Amino acid sequence: MTDPKETLDELLRREGRLVLATLTRLTGDLTLAEDAVQDASISALETWPRAGIPPNPRAWLILAAKRRAVDLLRRERSRWVKEKEATMVAIQMAPDDIPPDVVRDDQLRLIFTCCHPALAQEAQVALSLRVLCGLTIAEVARALLVSEQTMAKRLTRARSKIADAGIPYRVPDAEELPDRMSAVATTVYLLFTAGYASQSSGAHERRALADEAVRLGRLLVGLMPDEAVLMGLLSTMLIHHSRRDARLDSAGDIVLLADQDRSRWDRAMAMEGVDLAAEAIRRSADRPERFAVTAAIAACHALAEDASDTDWDAIVAWYDVLAQLDPNPIVRLNRAAARAERGETLQALEDVEALRGLDDYFWFHATRAELLTRLGRADEAAVAASRAKALTESEAQQRLLQRRHLEGG
Repeated sequence: MTDPKETLDELLRREGRLVLATLTRLTGDLTLAEDAVQDASISALETWPRAGIPPNPRAWLILAAKRRAVDLLRRERSRWVKEKEATMVAIQMAPDDIPPDVVRDDQLRLIFTCCHPALAQEAQVALSLRVLCGLTIAEVARALLVSEQTMAKRLTRARSKIADAGIPYRVPDAEELPDRMSAVATTVYLLFTAGYASQSSGAHERRALADEAVRLGRLLVGLMPDEAVLMGLLSTMLIHHSRRDARLDSAGDIVLLADQDRSRWDRAMAMEGVDLAAEAIRRSADRPERFAVTAAIAACHALAEDASDTDWDAIVAWYDVLAQLDPNPIVRLNRAAARAERGETLQALEDVEALRGLDDYFWFHATRAELLTRLGRADEAAVAASRAKALTESEAQQRLLQRRHLEGG
């Protein structure tokens, strides 16, 4: 049976983030809008269980948040009187029942505000989780593996940066879009990986992060349907997310891609991603776009009916393209893993061992352990696996290393 409080909390989270986007437009102040929406949500938690959920929860929240924002403005002494009065009039004159197209535009403005390149990437991710996904500060801290105190300070600095730098609450002009689009896409993808790649004890909470990132990806594609970068972003997330039910077994242990039961993949989601990948590649054929290429790689896996049918030549070729666009060591690590899958294990190990800057990266040592095991160098594999094990708090990842490289060692 569904817990009424959980239902109410989810409703408030979903509607609250939409109301926040609208209040931010009306007030021009993210912090003020957050405070007003938070107070409105607390009022709803106190009122709705007693009086019943209103027919239009969003309009109720907007009205309550508008009133609270006006109260907060009246108490605030730091603003010029005329500015304060103009803001209060704008808030009071705005309708409570905002049309869906305006709500979508408000969300888009807020996405670009949270993902402004003037903010550090860690601040973009944290602010997006807090503002766009509606997570509490404690939830954001857990998602990004920092203390709640550290996260509170990070969010405060991000809001101050927005205010001090005069970062506008708007969709960028056409000439600004290329740089801003990359920041937006990267941030949303990092939100996705924060949920998808986690094997932590809070599996349900982390999966919700991946769901939220997919929702944001769909919103972006819906609002800017001609952007190859956004098509590629959504495609990559959909294809990876389609495998979510096959990635862990009943005991919570990791099931590697080659061993997954592909009947448990969400084929409709995967094929939606494949279609988007094809369109993203078509639209960026003259100048390949990074997320279009990651989508093409993911599509190669989705189109293989069985692991043995995977076109590893195509995947390595796409990684060659990706390495030109994004020459970072993790891309080259993934390319080496793909070379190993097409039978070039020794060459793959040589590629891995030539990499620099990944000594504290779990998957660097885990990949070395796998390649060394395949080459029959068990003692070296055990050392690499031990190093990888020390770099992760995920019990599922630690058990995987134990099973494949450490048992009997």
